[in-house]
Amino acid sequence: MPASGTFGAELTPLLDINRLGALVPKSVTVSARDGNPSPRVCETSASMINSIGIQSKGIDDYVTRLLPEYRKFSPPLIASISGETIQEYETLAARLDAQPDVAALELNISCPNLRANGQAFGMSAEATAQLVRTVRAVTDKTVIVKLTPNVTRIQDIAQAAEHAGADVLTVANTFLAMAIDSETRKPRIGNLMGGLSGAAVKPLVVRLIYQVHQATRLPIIGSGGVMNGQDAIEMILAGASAVQVGTANFIQPNAMTTIIEEIDGYLNRHQIEHLTDLVGQVDLS
Repeated sequence: MPASGTFGAELTPLLDINRLGALVPKSVTVSARDGNPSPRVCETSASMINSIGIQSKGIDDYVTRLLPEYRKFSPPLIASISGETIQEYETLAARLDAQPDVAALELNISCPNLRANGQAFGMSAEATAQLVRTVRAVTDKTVIVKLTPNVTRIQDIAQAAEHAGADVLTVANTFLAMAIDSETRKPRIGNLMGGLSGAAVKPLVVRLIYQVHQATRLPIIGSGGVMNGQDAIEMILAGASAVQVGTANFIQPNAMTTIIEEIDGYLNRHQIEHLTDLVGQVDLS
């Protein structure tokens, strides 16, 4: 499936969208947001940095315009939601709970919490638990929590989300990063810092998936650095049950279907009938 913010219905001519496991449109906020100043994206070694800033047209546009656009596709739709307060997450979850086109909610908890001096919700086990409990109380849909990697012990945050009622964990969001143009001596991102993604972060994400898989019983969606089928298999062996593809979509718009074919090839070569047989099966002997 695509990582939030890296996919749109306009890719229809370039790949068979109905082959994907799920669809994850860009995160939605309560009100419209312009996003961060440009430049918002820069390429770095085997990776990229982005600082889009959760640009959104707001929940009303999401419900009335975007959701109907996706009805023509068969994969389930996962709505990624972002807020600056727990009350905003609650508002979004309650509104989307009434939408039959939405199969699940993915909570982007890397957003700054305005009630905690701008610290991301996902950097605090207590804030994560409070947020998840609040959302859980207003929706019966599957609740996916997208963890931030910018913490000392991601296991603690994962367990807090699990105990508060999360159904699935996405591991993980982007890594906070910065790049400077040595000629101009200016930051290469207009907002100074942004999220690092792409091939360079994959080994870090594989480690995080393994740690979370050991610490919780929840299914995991691996996200970060999946560029090919081998990367996806690595994450599954570490403990992921599914993967999201992000940066690779910008390089090759049909990357996801290519990765599906490469996974199928791996299963055939190794005579494995079900992908689930590989989940968490890294050989530590």
